[in-house]
Amino acid sequence: MKILIVLTSHDQLGDTGKKTGFWLEEFVAPYYVFKDAGAEITLASPKGNMPPIDPKSDLPENQTHLTRRFRTDGAAQAELAHTKELTYISAADYDAVFYPGGHGPMWDMPNNRISISLLEDFIEADKPIAAVCHAPAALVNVRGKDGEYLVKGMRVTGFSNAEEEAVGLTPVVPFLLEDRLRERGAIYSKADNWTPYVKVDDKLITGQNPASSRPAAEELLRLLHVVPA
Repeated sequence: MKILIVLTSHDQLGDTGKKTGFWLEEFVAPYYVFKDAGAEITLASPKGNMPPIDPKSDLPENQTHLTRRFRTDGAAQAELAHTKELTYISAADYDAVFYPGGHGPMWDMPNNRISISLLEDFIEADKPIAAVCHAPAALVNVRGKDGEYLVKGMRVTGFSNAEEEAVGLTPVVPFLLEDRLRERGAIYSKADNWTPYVKVDDKLITGQNPASSRPAAEELLRLLHVVPA
């Protein structure tokens, strides 16, 4: 079982002068769900090497037992420091792909032709795709086999307008993910802010927020006919 995890390379939070990147929990929770299930994991990002961690996700109040596990896992830290450049990744080499969120993907994923092509290759091969929190931004310009937007008519979720408002970044992000998914024809739904919420539609899995990252990863394993550990 080979699973690809694609992380953002974007570290600037719009014009605020603040840093962003991927949300640590949204990477480590799926990473250990897959690792503990015996998967072979490859980490990739648009620019390769060390992807930026959103500094807020590394604050004490945002730590979990899995983020603490990661901080004592030298092998996992070495993998993260040397992600493969997305250009050199082929969907043919993997059984599934998972995109963690954080605000970074809002900038470097929606129009990334390499990421779009990769995801379309996974779709063509009927392989599972999962994206959590802001990472469904990577899906908004992806086309399905019928040439329509992938998310059109699909039941999906992602970081909600209410959650974006709650973190005070509505005027900063390039678009509101909930709105864009709806514009693309998705059947968008959500739970209360910060509540774990995952939608599975055929081979597409989406999670609403950081708390949804572990259950989304578990759903991906189920699509691969693996019982989560």
